[in-house]
Amino acid sequence: MDDGDPTQIRSLAVTVEDVVTAVELNRTTSRRAVLRVTPPFNGRMRARLHVVLDGRSDVHPTATAPIHIDPERLLTADAPSYPTAVETEEQLREDPAETYTVDRHHERHVAAVNDWRANLADAFCDRVRIQTNAGPHEIEVKTLGDPPARNHFTEPMKRDENGG
Repeated sequence: MDDGDPTQIRSLAVTVEDVVTAVELNRTTSRRAVLRVTPPFNGRMRARLHVVLDGRSDVHPTATAPIHIDPERLLTADAPSYPTAVETEEQLREDPAETYTVDRHHERHVAAVNDWRANLADAFCDRVRIQTNAGPHEIEVKTLGDPPARNHFTEPMKRDENGG
């Protein structure tokens, strides 16, 4: 069998951290992240986080192209939505037990994003369908590891003693 034939793939291993990071990157920045599967293809493959660079390809024109999978396709329809700063601000302002401050808002947003990351780990599909030259091909999805505990997108800013 041709090792450039993606229909050979039966299962795809992805780390929870790679998928969560890719989804978060896509939802919070203009960059685009995918899970990339590179040839040669065989029955069990690994997909890794890959940030797509505009207008650049690292695939030689005669080589078999890697498969790029949108990380959202690895999630169930009921996957939690990414919490926005506006949403966490509204929740804080509506909380009668709390007074709004920028620091409280930041803390609440960081906590909401951390909860989202943990909950997203429970929203993975068991299977994903990819397009091939031979038509659609369904692959079993196997998850590895745990969600990232924190991410630089929401890490609290360190302040010096002068508040800066």
